[in-house]
Amino acid sequence: MPDQIRFEDGAAYERMMGAWSQLVGTAFLDWLAPPPGWRWADVGCGNGAFTELLVERCAPAGIQAIDPSEGQLSYARGRIAPGKAEFHKGDAMELPFEDDSFDAAIMALVLFFVPEPARGVAEMVRVVRPGGSVSAYLWDMLGGGFPMEPIQAELRAAGLDPVRPPSVGVSQMDALRQAWIDAGLDDVETTEITVSRTFDDFDQFWSITTSIGTSRSLLSSLSADEVERLRERVRARLPADAAGRISYEARANAIKGRVPVAG
Repeated sequence: MPDQIRFEDGAAYERMMGAWSQLVGTAFLDWLAPPPGWRWADVGCGNGAFTELLVERCAPAGIQAIDPSEGQLSYARGRIAPGKAEFHKGDAMELPFEDDSFDAAIMALVLFFVPEPARGVAEMVRVVRPGGSVSAYLWDMLGGGFPMEPIQAELRAAGLDPVRPPSVGVSQMDALRQAWIDAGLDDVETTEITVSRTFDDFDQFWSITTSIGTSRSLLSSLSADEVERLRERVRARLPADAAGRISYEARANAIKGRVPVAG
């Protein structure tokens, strides 16, 4: 069983999680309602799925995006027009930016991968100007909101519990809110975001959903018969419509707060 979760292939990530990321990211930006002209820090930008939304929807004055995976960054650079964003390899717990450099910092589907979430939030607070926005959203993994949940639930039932992100507890709304309060942020607000995705048929769902992450690693350790039994159990969880399409929902917890203004 894998002992950690890594996403190094930007194209493979796009096929599975990129589509989910843009669905939830769009809903998140509707809720955040940022004004145009902000300078953004996109922390844990991955393959640029959310960065692209910032470019398309928010008329940013600038975007500095950071991620630890060079493979993901390479894909991100290819999807964003030159001059719209700058991409850097780096650590969410040690952002390579000066204090008060941005109007907003965001972690999109990232905070539960940060080994010390409090340090990650503190770094976002440090680089955002007083009065600026610090926000995040992440899959409600412990509440069954993860897009891979239909498969992972059956893996768990078979005694093959997929590895969770190292800080999965922060995905719970109460823990997320407490992290923002502990960081000293003002005007903290939270919301749940539910999105739905439709696949042409079960085969398309299965192929895409098992293409990355620990589910793929676990499936590779099973025999062909075990994989087929698992497929049929998952199929029973996801009844198709009259045209054979598979639709289901995923859910994220989102939060925003404001860096205090002195005085």
